[in-house]
Amino acid sequence: MTRNTPTLLYLLVAAASLLLFSCTGQTKRRTPAADTIALAPCPRFSADSAMHYINEQCRFGPRVTGTEAARQCGDYLAGLFQTYGAEVEEQTFDVTIWDGSKLPARNIIARINPSNANRVLLCAHWDCRPWADNDPDEANHRTPILGANDAASGVAVMLEVCRLIQQQPVNIGVDFVCFDAEDLGTPQWEEDRWGSADTWCLGSLFWAKRASSDGYKARYGVLLDMVGARGATFSREGLSNQMAGHIVDRTWQLAGQLGYRQFFPLADGGYITDDHVNVNEIAKIPCIDIIPYFREGPSSFGPTWHTVEDTPENIDPNVLEAVGQTVVQLIYNEQ
Repeated sequence: MTRNTPTLLYLLVAAASLLLFSCTGQTKRRTPAADTIALAPCPRFSADSAMHYINEQCRFGPRVTGTEAARQCGDYLAGLFQTYGAEVEEQTFDVTIWDGSKLPARNIIARINPSNANRVLLCAHWDCRPWADNDPDEANHRTPILGANDAASGVAVMLEVCRLIQQQPVNIGVDFVCFDAEDLGTPQWEEDRWGSADTWCLGSLFWAKRASSDGYKARYGVLLDMVGARGATFSREGLSNQMAGHIVDRTWQLAGQLGYRQFFPLADGGYITDDHVNVNEIAKIPCIDIIPYFREGPSSFGPTWHTVEDTPENIDPNVLEAVGQTVVQLIYNEQ
């Protein structure tokens, strides 16, 4: 999720720390598995292709839920997944946002090997924040963000993975889900008046309820949120550790073996309320969140978060490659 107030995002949960405190007065922390994982043959992730997908999404302008730009970009995404061999389903629904307004929303689901019961889920939100409410210039606070990192980067990684699977097929089912209406949470200037609970991650909430009622199953899920910013590193997000720690361990171990330890440090991040919470708690699928943790600067999500500077010029292809290749390896190791 994309809030950054100290009490709501990247807050280290005191209660969780107390639960982990041992009778000796030492805080116990999960440590990732140290065993080397055999690396299955897999294709090479192309950061150039991922950058192309980011640029193409941004070409439509801010993809704010319910807008014409979102409709056009949604058609582009659905068509591209189909081109890469996926079976595409769309969920259309209405969401009620923080001020009581209703907006039409659209989740895009792309399935590889749809009849295979052994499935892995990749997901990201594809909508843009309607307000640059974390911009240092207050004059920009009501300007929609272009969302090159938040959210085009996660979708771009999924598109490139889907393209690679078409070229080198896998023996499992893979589902790519583009969540709408993640970033419609209460603007910062209205939080004191309206509050912010239950105003974020509305597309994944709809998807998770439907997945639960339909009996959808997957081995695990990986949420990709803001995976391209310059200077980004990805610490082990706290709720992911709690709800799907074995997948966190495996992912960070693979990243290290692939040479991406500088991007995936063996360090704890914060506790984020993001789309993966709905996947875990409602759909009952263990799901991790690959999301950046900037330990310095104006935001724990990076200097361009919810600002007008969230543009393709501020994306680092090396970060995209580190995340993308790690995810590719994770999937091909499921064979």
